[in-house]
Amino acid sequence: MKEQSSGLYANAMAERGYAVLAFDPSYTGESGGEPRNIASPDINTEDFSAAVDYLGLNPRVDRNRIGILGICGFGGFALNATAVDKRIKAVATSTMYDMTRVASKGYNDSRTLAERTQMLEQMSNQRWLDAERGAPAYGPVMNELKGGEPQFLVDYHDYYRTPRGFHPRSVNSNGSWARTSLIPFMNMPILTYIAEISPRPALFIHGEKAHSRYFSETAYAAAAEPKELLIVPVANHVDLYDRLDKIPFDKLADFFAKNLK
Repeated sequence: MKEQSSGLYANAMAERGYAVLAFDPSYTGESGGEPRNIASPDINTEDFSAAVDYLGLNPRVDRNRIGILGICGFGGFALNATAVDKRIKAVATSTMYDMTRVASKGYNDSRTLAERTQMLEQMSNQRWLDAERGAPAYGPVMNELKGGEPQFLVDYHDYYRTPRGFHPRSVNSNGSWARTSLIPFMNMPILTYIAEISPRPALFIHGEKAHSRYFSETAYAAAAEPKELLIVPVANHVDLYDRLDKIPFDKLADFFAKNLK
């Protein structure tokens, strides 16, 4: 939600002199769309271009000096949007996830073809169940702990399920994403055209201790110049959601100041 990480980043950048728009993704929070809690690599990429539409029509904004910043899964969508939307002049990501890669291949690309096939068979059949009842089925409440989870899931719980990052309009508060939401993520690699961001600059920021660090490192390798990879010492994945002492806001401000001339 915009009241979580994106709003925090927006406020910090506004304090540094930028006009900033934070938004709820389509079908979530205060954004419109039915049914609720639907995710889509196409729609969530479009969310960024719609934000550029809005900013470019604001008379106080120079439409030739618009950059975007994506956090976590929306870092991947930000890169995808920048590749296709040439109005975007610079892109930065923080603790970026390539959601299509992890959905289709699992963490560290460990999912087998048999496992992928089983997932797709289950979700395909779920479409009939949803159609019969006229509404999507949702997964269990996200980020709850039962014991024995890996540390990164404990970190997610510490952010999403505690006062630190919980918000009553967030997906985490009222269940989960629709069970069939992963289907398009399984079949649409969003970073295919990442090299076409060039000659516009890209900045990748990630925590040294983040389980997700490999997403930024491989995206950085696939991107064309100009590009920069900044590894924040000691930080884990969720540290870059809200830890003001670890998020390199001055670096972000300098990056956009240099590249949105």
